[in-house]
Amino acid sequence: MTLLNETNAAVQHYYGQVLHSSDDLKTSACCNIDAVPTYLKSLMANVHPEVQAKFYGCGSPLPPVLRDQTVVDLGCGAGRDCYVLAQLVGANGQVLGVDMTEAQLAVATQHQAWHSERFGYANVDFRYGFIEDLAALGIADESVDVVVSNCVINLSANKPKVMAEIFRVLKTGGELYFSDVFADRRVPTALQQDPVLLGECLAGAWYWEDFRRLLASLNCPDLRVVSSQAISIDDAEVAAKIGMVNFRSVTVRAFKLPLEDRCEDYGQVACYLGTVSEQPHAFVFDDHHYFETGRPMRVCGNTYDMLKASRYAAHFQFLGDKQRHFGLFDCTPSLSIQETSTSGACC
Repeated sequence: MTLLNETNAAVQHYYGQVLHSSDDLKTSACCNIDAVPTYLKSLMANVHPEVQAKFYGCGSPLPPVLRDQTVVDLGCGAGRDCYVLAQLVGANGQVLGVDMTEAQLAVATQHQAWHSERFGYANVDFRYGFIEDLAALGIADESVDVVVSNCVINLSANKPKVMAEIFRVLKTGGELYFSDVFADRRVPTALQQDPVLLGECLAGAWYWEDFRRLLASLNCPDLRVVSSQAISIDDAEVAAKIGMVNFRSVTVRAFKLPLEDRCEDYGQVACYLGTVSEQPHAFVFDDHHYFETGRPMRVCGNTYDMLKASRYAAHFQFLGDKQRHFGLFDCTPSLSIQETSTSGACC
């Protein structure tokens, strides 16, 4: 049996047979309702209780401005985020959930009619398969506006294939927005196939620098951290095995765009119009770009392009182009994963 098959089998067993609800988890990798933005809590109230009980994510990787978009949720599990997304994209949008655990998908599909009746429309489709091979599920090149994932990519034994598939299916200007577990070092090889550590999203946690290098190899040299929080290991047995590694739950966004590998200064400015309904007073783009409504902000060339060449463009006014170059943009030094936040390429 290959490493990928062994990993998949272990994950399927853990999430299909060992875990019965989020109360069975041994770490704080999975978020609680208090970590969810207020505007999403009301949408979660429209999700079936059994679906909510089977949620094992580590954050809230649901970006704004999703109306009428096509969104793919990788590792959708019992479908909680899919049913929240269904409300965000609306009747003219589409949500596709992908998962390899039949027991989880059985819960998701069991309640499809319940949610359709509650929402007044049906726009969610679930497919059994592997996030490493989205082509096998019929997801075409450049057919998706947004890809989300909630504490799942770490479970894959072939993360480079997962990321390559994501950037294949994304449209130009499309966004990857996901939460996952990252580590401050590479997890020892001897621990990477431990079934409990794997199921708890620790054994497969990505070393941040390896993740950054992989995205750069896929022509995505600039990724952004939206939020980051330390993970506590509450189980003594788990801590004894892997307590030497520091873990964080990190929410990341990245765009399928031609960007530079450094933050360059072209004298450009972006001004948020306050038109995103859930963020009327300020638009939080990442952990160092807080766009207060009506206040122009100097931005580097990459930030300018991420905003102007994506679905966020209608919510900003832009000034400048790339005709004049002023050197490197004056960025805040990058922080390591042990510190308050994890930094991407910019600022």
